[in-house]
Amino acid sequence: MDGTILVADDDRTIRTVLTQALTRAGCKVHATSSMVTLMRWVDEGKGDLVISDVIMPDGNGLEALPTIASRRPGLPVIVISAQNTIMTAIQATEADAYDYLPKPFDLPDLLKRAARALDVKRRAAGARRAAPESQPADDLPLVGRTPAMQALYRLVAKIMNADLPVLITGESGTGKSLIARAIHDFSDRRTLPFLVVTAADMVSIDGPAAVLARARNGTLVFDEIGDFDMEAQARIVRMLDSLVETGPRVMATSQRDLADAIDGGGFRQDLFYRLGGVTIAVPSLRDRVDDIPLLAASFLARAERDGLGLRRISDGALNLIRAYSWPGNVRQLENTIRRLVVTQGEEEIGRQEIEQVLGNQPAIEPMTGSGEGDKLSAAVAKNLRRYFDLHGGILPPPGLYQRILRELELPLIEIALDATGGNQAKCADLLGINRNTLRKKITDLDIRVTRRRKLM
Repeated sequence: MDGTILVADDDRTIRTVLTQALTRAGCKVHATSSMVTLMRWVDEGKGDLVISDVIMPDGNGLEALPTIASRRPGLPVIVISAQNTIMTAIQATEADAYDYLPKPFDLPDLLKRAARALDVKRRAAGARRAAPESQPADDLPLVGRTPAMQALYRLVAKIMNADLPVLITGESGTGKSLIARAIHDFSDRRTLPFLVVTAADMVSIDGPAAVLARARNGTLVFDEIGDFDMEAQARIVRMLDSLVETGPRVMATSQRDLADAIDGGGFRQDLFYRLGGVTIAVPSLRDRVDDIPLLAASFLARAERDGLGLRRISDGALNLIRAYSWPGNVRQLENTIRRLVVTQGEEEIGRQEIEQVLGNQPAIEPMTGSGEGDKLSAAVAKNLRRYFDLHGGILPPPGLYQRILRELELPLIEIALDATGGNQAKCADLLGINRNTLRKKITDLDIRVTRRRKLM
């Protein structure tokens, strides 16, 4: 790698690290803490690549991008920022930055990106769209600095104005609907309708026409498309085939594995292909544990804005929060934080308060489909090992035995009741327990029992 690189960052440590690493890689480096100095170097024709922070004492790296583009067409700029929101990624993309990296960044990764930037010509600056003023970065619910979330931000920024259908997959509570909303709100269609379509909207034969009339040429999102029955799916296929170029943009969300549903005969293959122009996989919270402190801080700040009081979480409590598996993902974390803010009188939320709250919540992450030949015990063991691993060397909150048994017992009894049509005598016989024991468990687990058609 060779060339001259201009580095602008008000953090002296970052300037030093980048200067040393880029110099060792064979580059000449000019480093500054001033945006004014950077722009002077650009005007003087110095540099083959710019690496710039966003917030500087005398300027803003993102706001300077159009000026750099006009004065030095073809000069690539890599934006680095501690403002790790989807808004930053989108602004960097709209301002035609060559690349965007969150802080703290991986140095080898930055060096690879810098090498690529030096090897390719920067594409001509395109038309830039001002970000909607009604969507300030601080209010966006999508936050995270982990690689998984930053990759998601970059993908959203790239496809927000593409005329491609988008399929957003992920577990319940991961924020699939927020991703869909963000794509709409930052797109050219932001002033047009955003319509969420549920299975109930497609029950009648007139459903598709009503949906199109409401969506116009905005955005329509099929919410949890995997739950739509085959008749509704057929209507959607016919509706999508009838769309004209000026029709709405189509998106769908699903927590089900649609490929598995196709194999099982529960989902139409032609609909899957029509929806899968771009697939965005939203990571579960346990797959981005390092984002938990950032999310918790965001929820605490939101609670304070809502007038619920100022709270902070102790380091010990935060360690417990990070260790928990969060089967309900971000939504469960938000509800837990809000509950703690409301119920705890002290300004600091401690480890004991967290143990009390999490002790009554599910402990095992959702079990994903494994091989058909896998035994139930193997699947349970796999999830339990992962749960212990997530605690990073500390023990889970006390009461684990009863929490695990409750997790397994609840679905077992519910499914057994379904299988016996709600007949408690037959259910008790099926389970091999006393009828009175079953009644007590139904009460303790708060299971609703209704007489149903037998499933087996």
